[in-house]
Amino acid sequence: MRDDPAAADPSESTETAAPMRRRKAHIRASNEAHLLACAEAVFAERGLEGASTAMIAERAGLPKANLHYYFPTKLALYKRVLEDLFEDWHRAADSFEDSDDPAEAISSYVRAKMELSRRRPLGSKVWANEIIHGAEHMQDILAQRVKPWFDTRVQVIDAWVARGLLAPIDAQTLMYLIWSTTQHYADFEAQIRVLSGKRALTQKAFAERTEEVVQLVLRACGAAAPGQHDGG
Repeated sequence: MRDDPAAADPSESTETAAPMRRRKAHIRASNEAHLLACAEAVFAERGLEGASTAMIAERAGLPKANLHYYFPTKLALYKRVLEDLFEDWHRAADSFEDSDDPAEAISSYVRAKMELSRRRPLGSKVWANEIIHGAEHMQDILAQRVKPWFDTRVQVIDAWVARGLLAPIDAQTLMYLIWSTTQHYADFEAQIRVLSGKRALTQKAFAERTEEVVQLVLRACGAAAPGQHDGG
């Protein structure tokens, strides 16, 4: 019987264990990301009820057994897609912590949300479809994650209003306005194509629309241009 080199040299086994674990973790993360992207596309096209793990596995080019190794059920995979999308949206609102200038923070948030609509339209459609159908499968996400996150942003906006940095607006309404406008470019992309008479917005055209939306939102909430709050 051949000797096991790792058993013969315990120090070598210890030295190689950590890189091996990192490699396995990287492979797992890569496989999960690929499956999530494929699931997002299938759920956007078919909805939860119309989709199947077989369809998703086929889209991913993997045996169905491999998919179930990472995600035991279709519902578990579906909820993971929703959670992953929320994480992207959560990061998009970091500007509320990064800047105390409302115009700067809101502008950055709107741009980030528009970029997500451009980069990840299918995920937005999955989210919207779930909400439209009563959010049965994401009540825990809404209550435990979205609401606390949302409430902190509302508090920041209310503080800006109290300091006279924004017009006397309802903070929740402003957030809904931002969501509905930015996500429209993902959820109703087919309608935009027809009404604009174009196959799809070019990157340049999308950037121009983004700046239009930014200015519309800033005017709606009465935010002054950065650095102009003191009337200097």
